[in-house]
Amino acid sequence: MKIKLISHTPDPERLVAMSAKLCYSPVGGEELVETMSAAQVESLLNKIAEMGHLSTFEHVNFTFAIEGISRVLTHQLVRHRIASYSQQSQRYVSEHEFEYIMPPAIRASSPAKEKFEQLMQTIRSTYNELVDLGINKEDARYCLANGTETKIVVTMNARTLLHFFQLRCCGRAQWEIRKLAELMLAEVRKVAPLLFKKAGPTCVTDHYCSEGNLTCGRLAAMQGKHKA
Repeated sequence: MKIKLISHTPDPERLVAMSAKLCYSPVGGEELVETMSAAQVESLLNKIAEMGHLSTFEHVNFTFAIEGISRVLTHQLVRHRIASYSQQSQRYVSEHEFEYIMPPAIRASSPAKEKFEQLMQTIRSTYNELVDLGINKEDARYCLANGTETKIVVTMNARTLLHFFQLRCCGRAQWEIRKLAELMLAEVRKVAPLLFKKAGPTCVTDHYCSEGNLTCGRLAAMQGKHKA
């Protein structure tokens, strides 16, 4: 899996802070951007995050180039609708020698791994045979596996990212999209640590489990560690 933050709104933290300050200031946005100190920006961002008034987070965007993921993952990813996606097309891009993603549980079992690899090779051969028979790529792709590797460019605003991290960094999220979310969070924290200071599953950010009785057990483990 390869994730790279390839673009983002310039000076995102200052822009969010300015947008919040503007709501209560007679001064215009341009002047606020220029005059707000770093300390004022940090203080205001902490206050906004604590109060949950996150509409100003929507003014800043982050764009990721993502590779080495499966169609299983992207089927989940595109359910986050307040975002923009551009995915590699199986209609136009040949999949003759497609790469595939193997789940860790299958990789850990030699018999399961062997069966999985055999199936992927069968699918490759079938895809190639269909194309050789004159079937166009957009129809031959129907035999491809959900595990087929894909590439995608994703743009989300900061508020959407916070919601994404809350759901997908959770211990009960599917392993592949959880790994993606953790890597994306590490990327945005490099350029906007204050915006994403309070980002992640609710057990980490707010000390409660949003999954209720379906908890992964992380919160209980954290609480037990604190007691010890």
